Amino acid sequence: MNAAVAAPLVLGPGYRLFGQPSPQYPERVVRLMRDSLAIDMLNQFLYRIDQDDLKEKWLTQAGAFTEADYLKFTSTGVSVFNFGEGVDDFAGAQALFASWNNFIAQYPQWLMRIDTAGDMSKAKQQGKLGILFGLQCSDQFQTLDDVNRCYGFGLRVSQLCYNFRTRIADGAFEPFDGGVSEYGGKVIERMNQVGMAVDLGHASDKTKLDALEISKKPVILSHGNCRALNPNSRRASTDEAIRKLAAKGGVMGITDIAFMVKGSEPVTVEDVVDHFDHVRDLVGIEHVAVGSDAGIESNDLGSATVLKNLLNKADPRYRVHGEHEVVVGMQGPNRMFELTAALVRRGYTDDQIRLVLGGNWVRVLKEIWQAAP
Repeated sequence: MNAAVAAPLVLGPGYRLFGQPSPQYPERVVRLMRDSLAIDMLNQFLYRIDQDDLKEKWLTQAGAFTEADYLKFTSTGVSVFNFGEGVDDFAGAQALFASWNNFIAQYPQWLMRIDTAGDMSKAKQQGKLGILFGLQCSDQFQTLDDVNRCYGFGLRVSQLCYNFRTRIADGAFEPFDGGVSEYGGKVIERMNQVGMAVDLGHASDKTKLDALEISKKPVILSHGNCRALNPNSRRASTDEAIRKLAAKGGVMGITDIAFMVKGSEPVTVEDVVDHFDHVRDLVGIEHVAVGSDAGIESNDLGSATVLKNLLNKADPRYRVHGEHEVVVGMQGPNRMFELTAALVRRGYTDDQIRLVLGGNWVRVLKEIWQAAP
């Protein structure tokens, strides 16, 4: 299937996304999305809780993923998705990677596993969905050699922890922040050696600073926001951490989760762009990108009952508020178009927008993924 099949259609003064009745976008926005390599560094592919059965079917039943499903993903304009799964141990990781590798192998005309920086551009050029294997934990690294084994299965990005303490590092909600453990330091060194990205998503403040001190390569933060703009969010990053991340050559992805963007409703796409502005002004445009943390569709577009239960049961340290999971207007497949339009309104140049959409991720991952001699 040629990528042009899923391109936006020309509709008079504006452009409309493939297969969607609205909205329309200015020519500049559509051109930027068409010509840019768009990468979402935390997008859980099919994220809606009420569609878990469909995701399981895609991964286990031959032929379940259809051309219509493929076209829905290509209509987003995103070429590379980090699926951001989680596992409990090495065996779980092995099973997860086996299922995804089998899934990708079934649909070579539509899907591609991302192993190298060059694969990201290749996915764009060939009109395929680039699937980047990333985990939101490091529990799979029960031994140091498990880093090498997971790399062999396709893992290219791994968080050091989720919200709480692990053998490797402490997460953002751990009440007594001990940072990176001695074993965790060895894991970081091995990740550097094989060419796997150390991801500070969900890391505690001390874990971020420790990892940036230990790593010999740039470090990424796949999905997060700025604490300067959301002071009570423990998942947000301090200016100190952002400066040190940038000094190391790293990149930070901005999320669209409403309560991570702002401490109270209403939350709009303009509030999201404020976080891009903050990182740009603090350390430079080369260090900020996209990590939506939302999937192709958020739970806002599913069952109202499921969404309400999800928000009510969330850990109170997330400081969930309002009735939305994702910022209004960015809940669905047109999210990257909405962001691009907002960046245009804010005065970003075409070159800056291309860096934000994917260029910065390509640059940093190319450096990280080179195995140590």
